[in-house]
Amino acid sequence: MNHIFKTIARFQYSSEAQIIKGRLEAEGIEVFLSDNLTIDTDPLVSNAIGGVKLKVLTEQSEDALEILNSIRKYSIDDEGNSINCPNCNSEKIELFSTIKDAKSLIWFIFGVLFSSLPFYTRHKYRCEACQTEFDLK
Repeated sequence: MNHIFKTIARFQYSSEAQIIKGRLEAEGIEVFLSDNLTIDTDPLVSNAIGGVKLKVLTEQSEDALEILNSIRKYSIDDEGNSINCPNCNSEKIELFSTIKDAKSLIWFIFGVLFSSLPFYTRHKYRCEACQTEFDLK
């Protein structure tokens, strides 16, 4: 039998893709990840190659997209409450990693030189509506 896969999502890091993969497989969707090993080996190439591709069988793509869309992608705090932007009060907040401070830069360079993962990175939040970046207090 010839299986044809369709890319339904892309992720910067394979850890993000693995979480979604597990959720889809729990629903009986056959999932294949592409370029995850390349990005695990050298995370700096993620943007250049288009990230980790999450692929599903073409005949299961509609069901997979429905499940994917039902998973809330915006950030919540430890109690499960929505995180709001301090600037515009939007709930469309995404978590992202940054290497802007000296400590994370040093660990990033160490990780690249010695091929050790995971890198130390600071996590910040970004509002999708107004692009404000902030730390959770």
